[in-house]
Amino acid sequence: MRITPSARVLRMLGEIEFDEWQCIAELTDNAFDDFSEILRADQPWAGGYKVSVSLPSSSIRSSDAQVVVSDNGRGMSYETLERSVRAGWSSNNQFDKLGLFGMGFNVATARLGRRTRVLTTRQGDTQWIGVEIDLDRIGDDFEAEDITLPKNDPNEHGTRVEISRLNDRRADWLRRNATNLRNTLGRTYSWILDNRPFELWVQGVKVQPRRHCRWGENRYVTYGSGANAERIPAYIAIDEKLADAEACLDCGHWQTPGKGICEQCEGNRLSRRERRIHGWLGVQRHLDKREFGVDFLRNGRKILQWDKQLFTWHNPDAPFGAEEPEYPIELANQGGRLIGEIHLDHVPVTYQKDAFEYSDRSWRSAVELLRGAGPLQPKRAKQLEYPENNSPLGLLFKGYRRNQVGIRCLIPGDGSKPIHAETRRWAALFHSGDSDYQSDQRWWEAILYHEERNKQGKHEQIKHSSPEQADEQIVLDALGVPSVAEAPAEQEPEIESSEARSRTEPTPKETTQERIARYMRSSSVLPELTREFGQSRLGFLAIEARRMTSDELLDDDGRPTPVLLVQGAGSTATAFIDLKQEIFEIYGADPADLVLSELASLLKVRADSTLSPSQIIAILRAHSLPDSALSLESVRADSRELLNEIRSRMAGAIDQGDPTVAYQHLDTDEYTATESEMIARGLITRTSELGRDGEFLLYVPPLFLPKLLESEPRLFMDGKVFRGPYESVSSPSARRLSLARVTGYLSDVAMLVSLNGGLGTNQLKRTRISVQLLSDEVTVEE
Repeated sequence: MRITPSARVLRMLGEIEFDEWQCIAELTDNAFDDFSEILRADQPWAGGYKVSVSLPSSSIRSSDAQVVVSDNGRGMSYETLERSVRAGWSSNNQFDKLGLFGMGFNVATARLGRRTRVLTTRQGDTQWIGVEIDLDRIGDDFEAEDITLPKNDPNEHGTRVEISRLNDRRADWLRRNATNLRNTLGRTYSWILDNRPFELWVQGVKVQPRRHCRWGENRYVTYGSGANAERIPAYIAIDEKLADAEACLDCGHWQTPGKGICEQCEGNRLSRRERRIHGWLGVQRHLDKREFGVDFLRNGRKILQWDKQLFTWHNPDAPFGAEEPEYPIELANQGGRLIGEIHLDHVPVTYQKDAFEYSDRSWRSAVELLRGAGPLQPKRAKQLEYPENNSPLGLLFKGYRRNQVGIRCLIPGDGSKPIHAETRRWAALFHSGDSDYQSDQRWWEAILYHEERNKQGKHEQIKHSSPEQADEQIVLDALGVPSVAEAPAEQEPEIESSEARSRTEPTPKETTQERIARYMRSSSVLPELTREFGQSRLGFLAIEARRMTSDELLDDDGRPTPVLLVQGAGSTATAFIDLKQEIFEIYGADPADLVLSELASLLKVRADSTLSPSQIIAILRAHSLPDSALSLESVRADSRELLNEIRSRMAGAIDQGDPTVAYQHLDTDEYTATESEMIARGLITRTSELGRDGEFLLYVPPLFLPKLLESEPRLFMDGKVFRGPYESVSSPSARRLSLARVTGYLSDVAMLVSLNGGLGTNQLKRTRISVQLLSDEVTVEE
């Protein structure tokens, strides 16, 4: 079989940068293309559509090891086989295929090893035919060795690619990374594996599609209030049909129909084809520092994964087209959660299939459709006289750019703070296929639980307060906090007569099983404590924590108990928690501590451990509740996230009045720090605009914010940014009280963000509480 170009050029192809997984994907593309042709032809096909990848064994030397990629497709004729292994050849139809370039096969095989055998057969053929490309033996005659092998079953069909004399480094990677390879291919081909009957196997294990852990189509948030309220869904379907165009079958160029010849290569083989942008944009159920962004696909294969280009606005009027990152604004926060999956079958890609041709106008038009021409940030758009960005991404940005815990932004919490670490753990269970985590119900219940517990906490705060000054009550009244009515006086219980007792039918005693079943009906899942607890030396218990919603929790002897641990089948148990018990309501005990206490006793007995209960509790908290750690990093992340929201809200409030009133409070050091922060973020050209509007507040030192609030409370209180009253009350002492509450919390948060360390445990506890209380003081954004 004649192969071109020369052996020297073929060997050079092996030096082109392709990762190991990309080499396997190139060969998988060819098999999937064949399967797609069968589907398009509506051809009956027995035996399914299966691609199998065999990797080198750790017990075999690289010189003797093989990588094998086989499929049960249609197989090839001798002529088709000869074209398929010839570098530089491409099929006439490059627009519907994953395998775009003829040299892709040669690059992938030469990158992995120095000898490649391709064997293929069609149904009804009497033998296997093939070719061996040995880079150490092929000379300038371009001749490769033909192969024929006997065939036992004439109905057998498919293609097999065997690569041997492997590169040592790449063989070592493939030996050690079978799972990693499966995961990468599962992400790359997730849409195909989900929507077509294709199977991909690596080392005998089926590759599972990596689906997005997103909120369902029925979830939404409400942005604004009253007549301006807007419902923004957490999932937006995209399906935009563009005008048809002609594609050149020779060079791949797209152009307006009717020109007769290709305006780029002057060829006349033109095909009128559909151009369509389709898929979806949505919101992930959890925040992640890396895994967020938009996946872009071509013919079902992901070209870009977790791409964040849409989150940056390119200002056409700035020098050199300055880039302005818009989401997430603060790099040190908990990450992002805006995601998507967009199909761009008509947009050309690079030969490595790791990027689109960004200079192509079809890419630019897709970007504008998805994110709009102007900034995502409403304030920035208004400043530059752009209309409101109502693109699909603009809507999601408006509704979900904040990470405010609760129903306002669809962020699960525990009643006081977001539970980001826990929702990421749930996402891992979603990806592992756990049926309890496939729908978004677990996340939704955690939001509802947070809202209910947060509301109860505020009620208890009011219930147990006893303001002595009239000014305090004025503030509470202005906040809309109702006075707590005094509890009715206890009445003497009626004494039941002996005659009445005799007429009462005896009630059958409730069995333990009936009582537990009643507790199940009278409780709901407590997300923050539902997980696996344990350690290798102690064993593990999968705990479902449930809080009582109606019935009182009693132990086996009928006595009230705050926690009841009930063992289930195998290593499972249910922990019922009665948050109405006085140890929680009056003494403020942490439910986790009492659950850990019960678990410590049980695990100590099960493991016959010599550890003390306190030692076991310490182990359980460290291993099973790592997100409860009071670390500087976690408290600082929450503080910075809240402070970013307050900065933006205060900047917007300033723009409603005279920005110079606030700007004049900057002293020399604060001005220098503000300017330096803008330069560090690449906003050099905008430093000259400082003071023209409230944008400077986004870059001022953190401690300037409480200083400004204390100096100009009229700009921010009374619901403008903070819900506390100021001008709405006439008493000076009431004003001072209301303002002091907010400035105190804000100062705590700003101080932590300003410092690099040096805070003790008590100070961290105080700041964490201040974050919660300050969050409650911030009004809902309109």
